[in-house]
Amino acid sequence: MVKSKRKYHKGPVTLRRKQIPDTTTDARLLNPLQDSSFIHSDPWRIMRIQAEFVEGFGALAGVGPAVSIFGSARTVEGNPDYEMTVEIARRLVEAEYAVITGGGPGIMEAGNKGAVEAGGTSVGLGIELPFEQGMNDYVDLGINFRYFFVRKMMFVKYSLGFIVMPGGYGTMDELFEALTLVQTHKVSSFPVVLVGSDYWSGLVEWINSTLLEGGFISPGHEDIFTVVDTPEEAVQAVIDGVHRLADEIRNSDDVVEQD
Repeated sequence: MVKSKRKYHKGPVTLRRKQIPDTTTDARLLNPLQDSSFIHSDPWRIMRIQAEFVEGFGALAGVGPAVSIFGSARTVEGNPDYEMTVEIARRLVEAEYAVITGGGPGIMEAGNKGAVEAGGTSVGLGIELPFEQGMNDYVDLGINFRYFFVRKMMFVKYSLGFIVMPGGYGTMDELFEALTLVQTHKVSSFPVVLVGSDYWSGLVEWINSTLLEGGFISPGHEDIFTVVDTPEEAVQAVIDGVHRLADEIRNSDDVVEQD
C-alpha cells in the first residue's frame, strides 16, 4: 500500500492520489472557455424559477393589503373603461388598499395611474413577451417575470381580491385562474368582481345555461363572482368580500380552537 501525505479537501470530502483533481473548484468555475449550454438545461431553469419566487416574495412582502386589477392592454386613455379603472384604483387607495396590475399599457396603466394620483402604492407585475410591452410610467414598484406561473402566484399571494375589466385572452386567463382556485378551495373565497354587465353578460349567460345546466359545475359555483357597473359598486363588492373572508377565517379558527 502506497502512503501519500498529499491530501485535497473538496468541501467536507478528503481526496488522495488519483482522486485529486487537476484543477480547483474555483478554477473550474472561473474558466472562461466552458460550454454554456448548461444554462438551457432544466436544472438551471429550476434555479431561475426559484430566483423569481425569491425576488417576488422579497419585493412584495411589505406591500400590505392589495387588490389586483385585470383588463385589456389595448384600452386607450379616454376610453370609458380606462377612465373607470382610474376611478376604481383611486377609490381602492382611499379604502387603504394597494393596487396591483400587470404593469403594462391599457387598463393596467389606468389602474397604476389611479393609484399614483391618489397617493397610494402602485405595483406592476410584468411579463417577458415576444412583443414589447414594457412597464408603464405609473408603476412605483415593478417586477418583470419570465414565467407566467410565477407571476400568477404573485397576484394570488398578495391580493385580497380581483377586479376584472373588459379584456381579451389574457384577461380571461387571469379570470378563470382565479375562479378555479376559488371553486376548488385552493384559496379562500376572495372576491372576484367583473365590471361592465354589458360586456360580461354573454359569458354569464353561457356559464348558467351551458356549464351549470349541463352539470359541468355544481350549483352555487355560478355565484363565485360578482358583476357590477360602477366604480363605487366595484370597490364596495371587494370590501364586502374581504370582510366575508375575514369572518370565514375567524369562524374556522374558532372551530379549530374548540376541537
